[in-house]
Amino acid sequence: MIKNKKIFITGGAGFIANMVIRNLIDNNKITAYDNFHRDTLTNSGYANHPNLTIIKGDVLDKATLKDAMKGTDIVIHAAGIAGIDTVIINPVLTMQVNMIGTANALEAAHENGVKGRFIDFSTSEIFGSMAYKPTEESNTVAGSAGEARWVYAVSKLAGEHLTHAYYKQYGLPIVTVRPFNIYGPGQTGEGALQVFIKRALKNEDIFINGDGSQIRAWCYVDDFVDCLLEVIENPNAIGQSFNIGNARAVITILGLAQTVCRVLDSKSKIVFKEELSADVELRIPSVEKTEKVLGFKAKVDLDEGILLTAEYFKSIL
Repeated sequence: MIKNKKIFITGGAGFIANMVIRNLIDNNKITAYDNFHRDTLTNSGYANHPNLTIIKGDVLDKATLKDAMKGTDIVIHAAGIAGIDTVIINPVLTMQVNMIGTANALEAAHENGVKGRFIDFSTSEIFGSMAYKPTEESNTVAGSAGEARWVYAVSKLAGEHLTHAYYKQYGLPIVTVRPFNIYGPGQTGEGALQVFIKRALKNEDIFINGDGSQIRAWCYVDDFVDCLLEVIENPNAIGQSFNIGNARAVITILGLAQTVCRVLDSKSKIVFKEELSADVELRIPSVEKTEKVLGFKAKVDLDEGILLTAEYFKSIL
């Protein structure tokens, strides 16, 4: 169990950060550092916890970031620009936040002498449009220059390379995690599953970009956080990258929409729209390394995860 640590979370007002806070706040001092572009924290029930410090700041502000990180044992660098709609509108900001922001966070951790762990959030998008059980050592894909989808992936991959450089050159105790389609209560932004669930609860049309044949593996947020905590504690994780996902919860996007409607007994209609950009046709992780090194295996199946997520959104819609 992680106890009596000072934990610093960039993107601390975000969806996954809030689940981490929920698990660690009673036994640790946590600083949530965020510009609050998206805000899951304020209404989460933890914003006024005595062990939580909230700092409104940007990862592009290196001086403020470094100062705020003083005395930290563990850094969870979850800040980043995500969501294809956002990337299309702000490709420059995407590159800046995901690359320069990561560089700033790494340098702040290095200069502040972080000894516990530096967790870098990468993405499954680095494996390109056809990713069937890629391992952590599989080749990554750059994609064509200027295409929105790969602007995000390349910026995250650059951050991942820099993270590992800090480990090799300075001995910073880093770990990179690559989330594969994380969903659950409290999710904000453009994640397909939470959008489908919210529309299904209102019996509104569910929109699919493309023909719906794209295949994904979906991982419930509690499973992801369980693995993340193991990454923080397990000394064998240092200097490594890990794919974190549920390789069993595999379904097409059309099948996902149909499953949401079935599980929630919704009368929503499924409507197809044009693709927004280049799409990922297939994305299923290899999780063998995660299981072997960390002893982690996802537990929550898709139907259960949809029901748990829907209960949360029912309470706020």
